[in-house]
Amino acid sequence: MLTIKKYIFNPFLENTYIVSDDESKEAAIIDPGCYDDKERELLSNFITSKQLRIKYLVNTHCHIDHIFGNSFIKEKYNPIFLAPEEDLFLLDLMVEQANIYGTQLTPSPKPDEMISDGKEIFIGSSSGKFLFTPGHSPGEFCIYFEKEKICFTGDALFNGSIGRTDLWGGDYNTLINSITNKLFVLSDDVKIYPGHESESTIGYEKANNPFFREN
Repeated sequence: MLTIKKYIFNPFLENTYIVSDDESKEAAIIDPGCYDDKERELLSNFITSKQLRIKYLVNTHCHIDHIFGNSFIKEKYNPIFLAPEEDLFLLDLMVEQANIYGTQLTPSPKPDEMISDGKEIFIGSSSGKFLFTPGHSPGEFCIYFEKEKICFTGDALFNGSIGRTDLWGGDYNTLINSITNKLFVLSDDVKIYPGHESESTIGYEKANNPFFREN
């Protein structure tokens, strides 16, 4: 059984997720946004208290609010670090991104593996499949755990909204197509865990998301 722990971190109020298997204690950290010592301590104390083994570090995309903690997580736990190849230029622009928003960060290490459409990660007996959903960024991916009916949607699909498309490499039509063709084909009862704000379901967003009522 998977357990999901959410923290809201950094000035951008980004959702950082720790996804763990209750039996094996294997875990993945999705989009580590831990920004300062207090947030890093909060994250690491939870990991220690639950005796988790961090197997993966995953960036759904590489905007700064989702990667503040990359260096800390990789150095402390040495997980397999996965990120989208199409977003590697954003890792190279980390300092520039931070300067634009008046924030500070430690440069990220390079990923150990690139994410590709259909690639899987395994946490205990559960498997998550990557779904390529560009538009918010050129390389955005969601992570779908079919058996558990949960999907981590990064900054592609939110509760009642979608990701911005006015940032580096964003494109509105591409994002709408990604959500329509990759996410809205999932079962209505799939619960989504977005990169900001609260959870929702695929069915609710299909019926109520204003960006799709108009399309």
